[in-house]
Amino acid sequence: MITLGFFFLLRPGEYAFTDNSDAAPFRLQDVHVLRYNVRLSVLTCPEHDLDTATHVALEFTKQKNGVRGELVGLGRSGHPFLCPVKAMIDRIKHLRLHQAHPTHHIYQYYTGTRWAAITTSELTQHFRHATYLLGHTVGINPSDISIRSLRSSGAMALLCADVDPDRIRLLGRWRSDEMMRYLHVQAFPIVAPLASLMVQHGFFTFIPNNPLG
Repeated sequence: MITLGFFFLLRPGEYAFTDNSDAAPFRLQDVHVLRYNVRLSVLTCPEHDLDTATHVALEFTKQKNGVRGELVGLGRSGHPFLCPVKAMIDRIKHLRLHQAHPTHHIYQYYTGTRWAAITTSELTQHFRHATYLLGHTVGINPSDISIRSLRSSGAMALLCADVDPDRIRLLGRWRSDEMMRYLHVQAFPIVAPLASLMVQHGFFTFIPNNPLG
């Protein structure tokens, strides 16, 4: 769920259980899987077809700032496990194995006796535990981070990759420049080349605005 939240720039209530009444979590029936341009049946296609899928997409129904019926999809990342396609396939397999209904939320899992849910508070606990162990290496304290940090982390990764902010805004469904409040100007990949660029492009002239004599 962390992988999906990061890559799709999701709000916490869209991929984990929360008591927030405004939450609109994705369901199994909202997931679309494709192998190139062929759509696969999430509920009935052979497992081998799932394993060879190349893209996954989420269909927006009641999610904030989403266009009803719109699909937002991503391809494979190329990473052995940090990949939205692989993460979604794992979720689908688990839900199918335990005969989940299409309306089951993607954050649900079967314990062996009952259905349970991955919660936002549990994910925040995992984040803070990891930060307790490793945060000192990057100057972050456990109290600095929560599951809400994941959405801005995904956006920062795209910004550091020099992806156009308008494309980031589209993926994250930001309707204004609100996104910029979440991004950090101190990220090294962003600020490292700025001084060099300013030297290279700091020589310019103005168009004269004095009338010709």
